[in-house]
Amino acid sequence: MTTATTLVLDGKHLTLDIIRDWERQPRPVALAESSVHAMNASVNRVREVVARGEVSYGINTGFGAMATKVVDCEQLTNLQYNLVRSHACGVGEALPENIVRRIMLLKANSLAAGLSGIRPLVVETLLAFLNKGVTPVIPGKGSVGASGDLAPLAHLGLALIGEGEALYEGKLIEGNAVLRAAGTEVVRLESKEGLAILNGTQPSTALSMEGLFRADILLASAVIVGALSVEALAASYTPFDPRIHAARGQRGQRRVAEHFRRLLTSSEIRDDHRDCGRVQDPYSLRCMPQVMGAVYDALEHARQVLQAEANGVSDNPLIFDDDILSGGNFHAQPIALVSDFMAIALTDHASMSERRTDLMMRKVNPKLNMFLANEPGLESGFMLAHVTAAALASENKVLSHPASVDSISTSAGQEDHVSMAPAAGHKLIEICKNTSRILAIEALAAARGIDMERPLNSTERLEAVHAALRQHVPATSTDHRMDRDIAAVAAFIESGGLLPYLIKIE
Repeated sequence: MTTATTLVLDGKHLTLDIIRDWERQPRPVALAESSVHAMNASVNRVREVVARGEVSYGINTGFGAMATKVVDCEQLTNLQYNLVRSHACGVGEALPENIVRRIMLLKANSLAAGLSGIRPLVVETLLAFLNKGVTPVIPGKGSVGASGDLAPLAHLGLALIGEGEALYEGKLIEGNAVLRAAGTEVVRLESKEGLAILNGTQPSTALSMEGLFRADILLASAVIVGALSVEALAASYTPFDPRIHAARGQRGQRRVAEHFRRLLTSSEIRDDHRDCGRVQDPYSLRCMPQVMGAVYDALEHARQVLQAEANGVSDNPLIFDDDILSGGNFHAQPIALVSDFMAIALTDHASMSERRTDLMMRKVNPKLNMFLANEPGLESGFMLAHVTAAALASENKVLSHPASVDSISTSAGQEDHVSMAPAAGHKLIEICKNTSRILAIEALAAARGIDMERPLNSTERLEAVHAALRQHVPATSTDHRMDRDIAAVAAFIESGGLLPYLIKIE
């Protein structure tokens, strides 16, 4: 739900597109009036439980394996503070600011559903952080992705109660200074509120979304770079014929093949090698629609799961009109599985990119010199650039081992199956970084291959891609250090710089 100037959260209408647009162009965030009413109703239900002395998990009991321990009424406030403080055990490098802001947005939207027994005041304080650019410091490691991402969210809770750290205008601030920067006061926790802050899959979800957003760009870029490699290698256009892909019927495959057809149109390079005698190209060229199409379908599945989670309530227990129900929505297995699925998909198409770079090293197209060197033997050309791509591709294979098949028992066996979704998300992001560099190396090699095809031209659109790459890395035919070239093109790819060269398919 949105207005012209404000993003209004109601726990129901947050979409991935809205999240992406808000991150690109931040605007104020507020709670919907309907959410305020729903949240107040759930708070009143919690207060009734406390007043009646009813035993309810997380409201007047211990946590995890200590759920059977009933806490005296006069200690319920301490219970919530002890929870936040004791669970702030995150370690390692702090999460990037954009990830933390996404976590806060997702957490606020989940609480806005009004099923968590937390006051609007607490969520409005969280939104004040977002609106004033105050970003809590959250260590990246320490969660197993079940019972919620407890440790990361505890550090968020610390900031709300005036005991945490945050970044504001490029500086680290602590304690009450965090609240002052946000223009609000320290939150005084009531029953259930500490648990409502800590319980949830928002860090796991934010990491997985980061992987999805990056993967979207990488897949589209891979199509463009792959088409450039088709030209550099004087490969056939036949594998992109629509009849081939209609015969199989896979949606992603058909869509990717259509993109290739729009890139691979009239070309002097193609005309020059029509009768070259090569019957079939290697799989890394011929099967790009099949492999990249499968990646497209994998990302579409991940998109559906993450879209649902953006509006999901992953707290426990949940407060309904007549019941307080203890369940397991905090278990992040759906997120772990799609993070692993995306990691495997990206690893596969990055490996295919490395194979296309290898083809350009060894005269599959007789017009190209070995290793794309100007004087092979005297010069090494792209020999070691390819080795770098191979190293990254192999590292991806190690990183793509699924975290979701692992589990480790915690909390004295009460929490005996966990998702490891945060680890899956961290690995996914690292695979994305490696993949952008692998694609950068292929793009540089393909651009060099096009240079060697001159005076023949490629298609109009691919000539524009070649020119864009040459704006970032001017043509150099002799040996030179290539680390900066790779970094420049990888950054260009990650920024979405190649995307305007795709023709949109409705």
